[in-house]
Amino acid sequence: MKHEKPTVLAMNGGSSSIKFTLYRMGDSPQRRLHGKVDRIGSRGTTLTFDDLEHNQHDSRIIGDFDHRSAAYFLIDWFDKQIGLASIEAVGHRLVHGGARYNEPQRVTPELLDALRRISVYVPEHLPSEIAVIDLLRERIPDLPQIVCFDTAFHRAMPRVAKILPIPRRFQTQGVERYGFHGISYSFLMEELAHVAGVQAAQGRVILAHLGNGASLAAVRGGKSIDTSMGFTPAAGVPMSTRSGDLDPGLVWYLARTEKMGAKQFNVMVNSQSGLLGISETSSDMRDLLDRETHDVRAAEAVALFCYQIKKWIGAYAAALGGLDTLVFAGGIGENAPTVRARICDGLGFLGIELEAKRNAENAGVISAAASRVAVHVIRTDEALMIAKMVCRVLGVS
Repeated sequence: MKHEKPTVLAMNGGSSSIKFTLYRMGDSPQRRLHGKVDRIGSRGTTLTFDDLEHNQHDSRIIGDFDHRSAAYFLIDWFDKQIGLASIEAVGHRLVHGGARYNEPQRVTPELLDALRRISVYVPEHLPSEIAVIDLLRERIPDLPQIVCFDTAFHRAMPRVAKILPIPRRFQTQGVERYGFHGISYSFLMEELAHVAGVQAAQGRVILAHLGNGASLAAVRGGKSIDTSMGFTPAAGVPMSTRSGDLDPGLVWYLARTEKMGAKQFNVMVNSQSGLLGISETSSDMRDLLDRETHDVRAAEAVALFCYQIKKWIGAYAAALGGLDTLVFAGGIGENAPTVRARICDGLGFLGIELEAKRNAENAGVISAAASRVAVHVIRTDEALMIAKMVCRVLGVS
């Protein structure tokens, strides 16, 4: 790479979308372009973008695309909008790196072969993410591409936190607890060190990434020692449409009573459960908070979410041997004062006390002056973290 302040494209491919952000890196990275291709695999695939450099904003239907055709479209659109030659490196969020990868990696044919072998872990995500990488390699063979793994942050967890209590032979197939949201957690730890000091970031920290996907991580000495998601992102706390932890006996029960197969069960726990399943109306916390006074289903969905988060905070305080800092992040964690207040209510025995006015304002620090635990609200930025990881791998500023 030629420039001290390279132009880096951060890409985040999901099961039905591809999000993108273009940065001019440096001491103060500048976001030049961001947007997403959404509704991939459905009717009316949509491109939405903000071109901050040319002051252009648009949202339009571009067709009915699968992942491959959406990626083709997006690469051609990049070429017309900014010129592919202006992109000096690309960073990709990959949901899974398996047991092997605990750091961002430069893309090689050997790496892609390894990733294809573990695609069975997350078939809804990894194949489509790899497809975008392959298309860019075909179009711009010399373009450096870096993959950043959501599982990497948790690879140093103690073995006792990784083992699943099933027959040991499955461990040889890589079946263990991996954890996710690692790119977000990496950003949050760096930002916590920036706003509260290195000593705070090295202490006993619980990170709560609460969005459409929700998880918590217990961090000590800057390292993850446990996290709520497991072998897949469906584990842990209830989420917008994911169930979180369930009694495994449900699989057999529903197979007998509903004739539900494995594929149907997977769809149910990932797409039809959580807030949506309990409320029967919405997966969006904002909707549920608006309805809870007159809809008991919405009220129960909110209550279950807050109760389960509270339980995990207590469990992780035990795992950490105490608690110094609690961080809320993600769409709900950053923007829902009511949810934060309900989660923290009754946790005074851990030293958690909120200051109501600061919490209502979504302030950076929402704990009361007398609180033994510092409670922060930090806006996470996975795209920026990906861009930073790219620069570190390539050895540029």
